[in-house]
Amino acid sequence: MGSLGLSNYATAPRLGMSDPIFTGEPTEFDVIKTRELEKFLADAGLYESHEEAIRREEVLGRLDQIVKIWMKNNTRTKGFNEQLVQEATAKIFTFGSYRLGVHGPGADIDTLCVGPRHATRDEDFFGELYRMLAEMPEIQELHPVPDAYVPVLQFKFNEVSIDLLYANVALWAIPEDLDISQDSILQNVDEQTVRSLNGCRVTDQILRLVPNIQSFRTTLRCMRLWAKRRGVLGFLGGINWALLVARICQLYPNALPNMLVSRFFKVYNLWRWPNPVMLCPIQDGSLGLPVWDPRRNFRDRQHLMPIITPAHPCMNSSYNVSTSTLRVMMEEFQRGNEICEEMENNKAGWMTLFEPFQFFDAYKNYLQIDIAAENDDDLRKWKGWIESRLRQLTLKIERDTRSMLRCHPHPGEFVDKSRPLHCCYFMGLRRNEGTNAQKGEPFDIRSTVEEFEHSVCMYQSGSPGMWIHVCHVRRKNIPHFVFPGGVRTPQTNPAVNGKKRKRDETKSSEPLCQATGTDDAGLHVETKAKEHFETDTDDISKKARFPENPLSHGQEVEGSVRCSPPAMPSSSSASLSSSTIEEKLVMGQSCGPFFGHISPSKEFDELENDTVLTNQVQCFGARTEVCPVQSMSSAKQEVAVAAGNGVSSSSKFLQNVSLEELEVELHFSGKSNRQ
Repeated sequence: MGSLGLSNYATAPRLGMSDPIFTGEPTEFDVIKTRELEKFLADAGLYESHEEAIRREEVLGRLDQIVKIWMKNNTRTKGFNEQLVQEATAKIFTFGSYRLGVHGPGADIDTLCVGPRHATRDEDFFGELYRMLAEMPEIQELHPVPDAYVPVLQFKFNEVSIDLLYANVALWAIPEDLDISQDSILQNVDEQTVRSLNGCRVTDQILRLVPNIQSFRTTLRCMRLWAKRRGVLGFLGGINWALLVARICQLYPNALPNMLVSRFFKVYNLWRWPNPVMLCPIQDGSLGLPVWDPRRNFRDRQHLMPIITPAHPCMNSSYNVSTSTLRVMMEEFQRGNEICEEMENNKAGWMTLFEPFQFFDAYKNYLQIDIAAENDDDLRKWKGWIESRLRQLTLKIERDTRSMLRCHPHPGEFVDKSRPLHCCYFMGLRRNEGTNAQKGEPFDIRSTVEEFEHSVCMYQSGSPGMWIHVCHVRRKNIPHFVFPGGVRTPQTNPAVNGKKRKRDETKSSEPLCQATGTDDAGLHVETKAKEHFETDTDDISKKARFPENPLSHGQEVEGSVRCSPPAMPSSSSASLSSSTIEEKLVMGQSCGPFFGHISPSKEFDELENDTVLTNQVQCFGARTEVCPVQSMSSAKQEVAVAAGNGVSSSSKFLQNVSLEELEVELHFSGKSNRQ
């Protein structure tokens, strides 16, 4: 596969923040394994048909015609002269998975309409254009979301799902060859336009910064499928996975997808978070827009897993990662690294890497979050709001248990077909290893859950009938509708491929806490009633689809941030199959000028500033008193950052089932979960 080491630096092309780690040419083994991977992805149904691809192109062409007609009519209606009317136009751009070339069958298309300065977002885009689309028979399920963090029109165009953003730039006419990659396009525009433009700008910059687009696309398809199978896809957004893969492509510019997948796990298994993943240096620019910089900004210094966008203004696209979700991802990176090492020795195959994570066998205790509404439109809005707030429940539990209780949210939703206009979400709960809780000490999170239920009921765009209830359910009582076909299969054997799961020697030897043996014993969650929407609140944001970055406010800290030397992982299972030189080069990638910027107070500060509560909340006609959130300064000091050496090694391949978890006694009220 070629030589490896520092000598490669003399001839290797440089893309990104550093020289490549390895520039050797692929071997015959790489070619064979990549063909196997491509076949696996095709068999998994990740590629759309030729007919569907043509239909998407036709829809985009038709949409471009529609916005051009709309813009001419808009310009004429506003009384501009005929010359400007003839020059008036708008232009459609694509971004996201479609622009990257990794979309699958039935995926939506992220699109951006760029218009001139006189065509406004509120009056014209969500007004006149919305009415035009509503009158077209080929447009279905048209939903405007003007108050989202990134305002969007959602609809289906001839059965193709479209998310349409709008950016009105400071130009009187939009040229057909408009280049939105130039920073000058951001001059004299509002924040919503900057956010809308940056979807396209980031996507295009990624494609410019990877050495081989086809290898990047195959690897990204692979990692998205892996993340979906392993239940971590929702922990990061689509752009986050693309940035992580793109950085690996920069470090191994000549590698085929099989090696890129292997090195993805190798690099991020060793990555010293919260050092950022960056594809290019951050430029301050001349427009005065804020950029991610933990040396200057207190909020940025608190991020756990920074993944920085490459287009100005460069921002952290993964601010929503919590301690619990970072722990889960790090364990999955470790598992992937172990399997890839076995694959290099022909002791494992792609099927093993993509083995689905059995979420409902992995924990003994779960939170079940049920929601309902009175009609489809209300349920769609309610789901968008709840999904944007579920992270807050994770953070609140971590805060109130001093990070001793892990919360593993399932990234998907579940529907009980016997209950219309209803869906539910689940979180797995487990005591973290190495906690100092006394044996048998229960976690009382009744007030935590009640606080969460009250806070989400402050949804300003809600309506009567929107309903939420959080309850505890043990593994044996998980409802059957969450399983394929509504049938629960017997719990999988803990030994897979004849290899028994074993605990790492460095794991805590703390004795397991004993549960009481009753379904409701252990987890205290006593909510007085299922919560309903409060109709007359004014303080809550309506940003449901694209939640605003909920970073905490704090005092600015002066001074530069120093870099600590990289340390090799202590976990024995993190050993690499390649040379020590490669290990050192990999570790060196995550030791940069931002190392050590993490502050343990991030999540608790965020909660104190994000929680919006009134003194009273109406529930079933009764008045329920809500106490103000108290300071959690003592809990702030006890948060442990879960990254690098902070994550304990799991067993061989982190088998899905019969996990030797530290049992946790959790206090719930045992209320029924009926609507």
